[in-house]
Amino acid sequence: MLQRRNHAPVDSWTDTLRFAFQPVVNLTTGGVAGLEILARPETGDVLAEARRDPEVDGRLAVLAFRAAARKEALLPLYVNVFAGTLADLGGLTPLHDAVRAAGRLPWEVTIDVGPPYTHVPQQALLEAIGSLRGQGFRISADGVGDGDVPLRLLADMAPDLVKLDPSLLARPAAVRAMRTLCDQLAALLCVEGVETELQCGSARSAGAQLAQGQLFAPPARLPAAEVYVPPRSTGLAVTPRSGPSVREFVRPAALLPATASAGQVRALLTGSPEVSGVLLVDTHGVPVRSVHRSRFLLSMSGRYGHALYADRPAAKLGDPPRTVGVDATAWEVLDVVAVGGRDRTSDDVAVVDRYGRCVGVVRLADLVRALAETRVEEAAGLNPLTRLPGSDAITGEVDLRIADGRPFALSWLDVDHFKQVNDGAGFAAGDELIRSVGRALQHAASGSTRVGHIGGDDFLVLADPEGLSPLATSMLDTPWSAGGRPVTLSLATVLCEPGSVTDHRQAAACLAPLKQAAKSLRGASWVLGRAGLSGHEILRGMEAETARAEWAVADPGKG
Repeated sequence: MLQRRNHAPVDSWTDTLRFAFQPVVNLTTGGVAGLEILARPETGDVLAEARRDPEVDGRLAVLAFRAAARKEALLPLYVNVFAGTLADLGGLTPLHDAVRAAGRLPWEVTIDVGPPYTHVPQQALLEAIGSLRGQGFRISADGVGDGDVPLRLLADMAPDLVKLDPSLLARPAAVRAMRTLCDQLAALLCVEGVETELQCGSARSAGAQLAQGQLFAPPARLPAAEVYVPPRSTGLAVTPRSGPSVREFVRPAALLPATASAGQVRALLTGSPEVSGVLLVDTHGVPVRSVHRSRFLLSMSGRYGHALYADRPAAKLGDPPRTVGVDATAWEVLDVVAVGGRDRTSDDVAVVDRYGRCVGVVRLADLVRALAETRVEEAAGLNPLTRLPGSDAITGEVDLRIADGRPFALSWLDVDHFKQVNDGAGFAAGDELIRSVGRALQHAASGSTRVGHIGGDDFLVLADPEGLSPLATSMLDTPWSAGGRPVTLSLATVLCEPGSVTDHRQAAACLAPLKQAAKSLRGASWVLGRAGLSGHEILRGMEAETARAEWAVADPGKG
């Protein structure tokens, strides 16, 4: 156990203690995802005392929550606690009691576990986190990047959220690496201390989903009703065809127990005009009914509506909830919305974790807007001849795979002697050949394979190493022709293992000499090289001297 120290009587610091609220902002929807409660003592240094004394820190967490409850903030709350406090106290029973007494649910509260971690018994900390998670609280690892949290401990904590120290804003590579780790841990990534639009853009492009800072809203005595979020800039990498993750669109959910009366739901809705609906959840946080704002209030506003329903269970005026897993894509959410009656298309969709507990909701309008923007960006980059994306889409995906530490195969495919094809068969036949090659590539691509047309007869293919061979076989075995003239294709591939290239430019530089090697071969050809290693393999095609020798043997009269 951590050693406790004597401290001043509680009244000496609680009398002068105030709290401020700073929003945690969703960078995709522009909405407030939650409120962090910050202690603001008017005298003394209670935070230093809380770091030394776990009991003071635990008491501070309870006071912070009660301050938020008095403000009637319906948003999810973030309560700060030192790692040593959890290890020493074995949990936060008084906080759990305060949450229940206020009529809130534990899964609406995230425990921001902060450094220092030095000398904290890790097993005791993990057991305390497990206890809190069992009660329904969510866990955030705070101050990552400038604190002393070991990566092994971070992985063992399996937090729902990772908050990065502001110092990492100037190190986007580190933010991208943390996003990769968060994806593996099924955690969201938040960057703190964002003060400028440039920092916001950097955080977005590096993969952060949430952010805090003066740019959006400073800490204030009253919870922020509105925040400023800079518009998303254009020119970002095109989202893969699987669609953006639903995690990017999660909004806080208005939750009430499944036993709530219609009067309780009405009071919540009339007091919070921004709430579009209420989810009724069981004791484990699993949604059991969904109450839509307009339909509910319409039922209650009838001549005898209030008298009939006020004291009755609100569940009778609700519908079965629509739910998606936290790992779903935006397209999968649209599939859920499309199933069922038209009168429910505006209903919020509940997002649930692997235990079925509600972690928030998504709104149809957010999804449609984002997917429409994605389609506009894609359309702007499509080649008009093949309707395939250009090089920016592929190179953007290459950089994402490099940042994720994933191996990949980047290939360049083109038509042999295409100028002669155009000159001999005409440009119309050449265009039709290019369209045919593009269609065949799209048909052969599967899984995570991406195909792009970068102009003329040049195509790019990005695939997992094991997924390229079927595509190559399909393309090179096909008998191609233009205007009745036989045509062959050349394929050059560079295999890039994690760490072998730093960005798409270096990958393209490795690919260029392989393309030249493939073009020097006779017939349909395929050359394979590895980034960082010299030489290449000839998987298809024949070197010119060998081809001439075999031709002379086959027909010596024409030697």
